[in-house]
Amino acid sequence: MSDEQNQPNRAEITREKLLAAALDVFGRHGFDGTSTRQLSEAAGVNLQAIPYYFGGKEGLYIATAEYLVSRIERHVGALRQQIVAHIMTLDAAGQMLTADDARHFLTQLTETMIGIFVSKESEPWARFITREQMEPTEAFTRIYKGLMGPMIEMARRLIGTILREDPASEHVRLRTLAFVGNIMIFRLAHAAVLAQMEWQSVGSEQLQSLRKLAAELVGLLEPAKGNTP
Repeated sequence: MSDEQNQPNRAEITREKLLAAALDVFGRHGFDGTSTRQLSEAAGVNLQAIPYYFGGKEGLYIATAEYLVSRIERHVGALRQQIVAHIMTLDAAGQMLTADDARHFLTQLTETMIGIFVSKESEPWARFITREQMEPTEAFTRIYKGLMGPMIEMARRLIGTILREDPASEHVRLRTLAFVGNIMIFRLAHAAVLAQMEWQSVGSEQLQSLRKLAAELVGLLEPAKGNTP
């Protein structure tokens, strides 16, 4: 295949521009507060590109949610596949996931998610998702089914193994949500984190401290007294 054939075509470039711009604009102004003219101007494309490629503003909004999922998946996809493959191999062999393996994978997952949350790249993602948390639409359904649900369920499987409890139990579900909340604060309360820590920004030194915190958070998960393997 030639280099020319490997290059993205004009349609792909236009779609990418619109999706990237829409993620930011919708996150800042919401669906109702955003006009198609704002979107086209932010993307630097013709106004007619929105109905042409997405059928209209609503279609672009849904596509933006799917685009968001794909962007985050680039960061966590390989690790998630590794964990799933390990669990499936054990299940096929009739073996159980060990608590040590669960801690190892949960630590990796937590480190990865904290790294994403403190990155500049995740700012528009957080705005978009936060709006959908407050007033869920079909876009939230796409985000939850495509990313949030599977990630939480994976964490639930790992935490259930560590706690020696059924991952589907109410207690493990609640512990998992509380655990996720402990790391989401680094994006949803990013300004407060910087102020409290007296950090100007999150660089390599700060990120290393957060990686240590991830291991500590996982280390705090212990089975209740009386729970046996």
